[in-house]
Amino acid sequence: MFHNISRFSILLLLVSFLTLPVDSQSGERVSGRIVGGYRILTVPPMEKTYDFTVYRGDYIKFRYDSRLGPLLFSVPELGYRQIVQPDPGKSPYFKMKKAGSYAYTLGDYTGTIRVIELVRPNYTEVDAAQGARILANLKPFILDVRTPKEYAQLAIKGAHLLPIQLLQARIGELEAYKNDDIFVYCATGNRSTVASKILADHGFKRIYNLRYGIYDWARRGYPIVKPGAK
Repeated sequence: MFHNISRFSILLLLVSFLTLPVDSQSGERVSGRIVGGYRILTVPPMEKTYDFTVYRGDYIKFRYDSRLGPLLFSVPELGYRQIVQPDPGKSPYFKMKKAGSYAYTLGDYTGTIRVIELVRPNYTEVDAAQGARILANLKPFILDVRTPKEYAQLAIKGAHLLPIQLLQARIGELEAYKNDDIFVYCATGNRSTVASKILADHGFKRIYNLRYGIYDWARRGYPIVKPGAK
């Protein structure tokens, strides 16, 4: 499987693999890096069996040596079975919606993807009722991390739109709110979890994540607006 892989390619992949971040709050070694809203998982070049640890809510993609070409990625328990490319920019993403451990295959690779919950002292998950009280009592900065099209259809009044794919690049725009309460939401609570992790890593002090998203919020009768095109 590896006889055509260059030494340089192996070195690059090993560097990515050996510098995995550690979640300082939970002690978990979390795999990969967030890039443009996606968690990019680097496949160790000399291992045929390898386990990954990611957060619930992550949108994962894979990076591996280009000489391996397209590979079939499969997670039977989650219903995922799709061809991926060595370049994550040319591959689909896979949403990790529920905490648990899931067996996967990627070509000849096998292992487990372990999905854990985000834990931070400056991070709180809230349901719709709790969220409504936070909006009423704390008057937080409200951050919508969906797409402009989603935002145009329905939003929470007063929300500021900053899509998750752009959050890292534009995090400086939120610097003034670093010590304030910040209320984050998306459609169903997955992208907002990724956004909360990015905010926490950048030193934001009080982050509230609408755990089940604006769809659940709207279904329960809490107020929404329809901003139209933005």
